[in-house]
Amino acid sequence: MDVRKIKTAPGLEFDCSLAGSPEGVPVLLLHGFGVSRHFWDRQVPALADAGYFAIAPNQRGYSPGARPDPKDLAAYHIDRLVGDALDIVAAAGHGGSRFHLVGHDWGGSLSWIIAARYPERLRSLSMLSRPHPASFLRALALPDGEQKRRSGHHTAFLEPDAVPKLLANNCEWLRSRHMRQGMPEAATDAHMSVLGNEAALEAALAWYRSSGPRQPLGPTKVPTLYIWGDADDTVGRVAAEGTGEFIDAPYYFEVLPGVGHYAADQVPDKVNALLLAHLRRHAD
Repeated sequence: MDVRKIKTAPGLEFDCSLAGSPEGVPVLLLHGFGVSRHFWDRQVPALADAGYFAIAPNQRGYSPGARPDPKDLAAYHIDRLVGDALDIVAAAGHGGSRFHLVGHDWGGSLSWIIAARYPERLRSLSMLSRPHPASFLRALALPDGEQKRRSGHHTAFLEPDAVPKLLANNCEWLRSRHMRQGMPEAATDAHMSVLGNEAALEAALAWYRSSGPRQPLGPTKVPTLYIWGDADDTVGRVAAEGTGEFIDAPYYFEVLPGVGHYAADQVPDKVNALLLAHLRRHAD
């Protein structure tokens, strides 16, 4: 696995983990909040060994070379983040190619949007944790308030003092959450090497601060694998199980018993097996 800087535009240079022949079918892997490109450290080599060209970037704000001023929330609008994903594939040499897309958490949110807007660009979609937005919104509105409680940290991230709180005591909040959700300590250390500083955290929280109301999406028309751990602290069963109602394509739902929010770090071999099987099913 190599680490390379991929420049998509002036002022936008992304640190990316890459592996595999550039002639292989590209697989783009998008991380979420609280982690980094290292979330995919076990998937990238496995994809390369299977003949794919794997690309896992530190996304906008996480890469020092692609970090607009986080006070400029327009620079972190969802359309910019979606554009980054497509531009990274193009800059890696696959401008018009169809590719496989894998997303987790915030990277999953982007991936659902990419699948809705550009289904012709995708061979397949693989999702970890993040349910379809329509299923999530429906669960969020239920009177039992379960999904709303699970998503309460989103509001806390909007507070002016969120960054110093997250950085306090060597990023204790993030480290504790990772541990409770089954992430190995070495994986947390790798993520904190990217995210555990004021500049990176301010930029990462700009994703939340610029997002605005969630926009409804129609049914996904791309073959989709959805992997959900039933110990995930951010996504409840109702949102997860309801996702299939919003997929108008071949759909595979895999529940990982006892697995938390960070399945790729917690059970990488299981994730690799499911992911590779899905990609093989949808090679065309």
